Amino acid sequence: MTTTEDKRQERLDRGIKVRTEGLYALTSWREMGYLLAPRAFLIFGLLLLPLLVDSYWQRVLCIAGVYALLALSFDFLAEYVGLVCLGGAFFVGCGGYTAGLLNHYLGWSPFFTIPIATVIGAVISTLILLPCLRLRGVYFAIVSFMFPLLIVNIIIALNIFGGTEGISALATLPNIWFDQYLIFAAVIIALFVMRRLVNEDIGLIFRSIKDNDQAVRASGISITLYKTKAVFIASLMGCFGGAYLSHQYGWLGISLFAMDFSILPIAATVMGGAGTLVGPVLGAFMLTPLSEALRGFGQLRVVLYCLILMGFIVYKPEGIMNYLQRKYHQFEHWKEV
Repeated sequence: MTTTEDKRQERLDRGIKVRTEGLYALTSWREMGYLLAPRAFLIFGLLLLPLLVDSYWQRVLCIAGVYALLALSFDFLAEYVGLVCLGGAFFVGCGGYTAGLLNHYLGWSPFFTIPIATVIGAVISTLILLPCLRLRGVYFAIVSFMFPLLIVNIIIALNIFGGTEGISALATLPNIWFDQYLIFAAVIIALFVMRRLVNEDIGLIFRSIKDNDQAVRASGISITLYKTKAVFIASLMGCFGGAYLSHQYGWLGISLFAMDFSILPIAATVMGGAGTLVGPVLGAFMLTPLSEALRGFGQLRVVLYCLILMGFIVYKPEGIMNYLQRKYHQFEHWKEV
């Protein structure tokens, strides 16, 4: 008979992690379950969430999915490449206008315009930002923040693409269920791809550029080339969100360049946990419904919203995800000696 004297408490991750965060030695189903449980919880949580709310909040969740893609894009560029890009609205606008114009003038189905606009919008965004990649820090952030304002004023001044009224009567997606699971699938796939990407060799180069770009340049690696790749990858997520929005609403206009698409992803990253990738996604799915729930407070909505964010910045600067990860790995169980 085993007593408590024959046992000791041991952390769950002890004996599983070998050398790094990405290398594990698994000896049982329990250890595999330990690693897979958080991922399975996230995936199944997203898939089940639409079943628990009404149609109004289902629409809100669709918008939250777009913000999640933008937050993932911002976190990748800022924490893994060292580019603080405030051009989320620029990506959304490029993708949304490309998809809307293809549908309006050529009559293409959303099933063609969304993927095409994602790629074309990302190419356009990358080419426009290409001359600015030599900038670093706050300078790149300011320039990327100005591009949406520039495009909006060009559309208004020249009265092109519908001007301030936009273009309506675009083809919409089949139904709300398709809307939700399309954007949720995009978030899950993007999260998986980005997680694999940053752990590959190219991810190592990205992090090296952020930490010491001069050493990377001395190694004969083109910094501009890899920054261009990073911006293209990040803009793909934002342009997909914009193309998706234009067909979800059946309308495109200058609101696709709204500053909310640049600001809220930053708040989601701070709240969720910078550098974790999944943290900004979690933050977006918390902040977007919260912002909508506070709408009934009128002007106090902004005050309450700011107080919540200030509370996280002051008292939990690490973010929710970093805190949850630490607590999860600190769970202990009794082990026979």
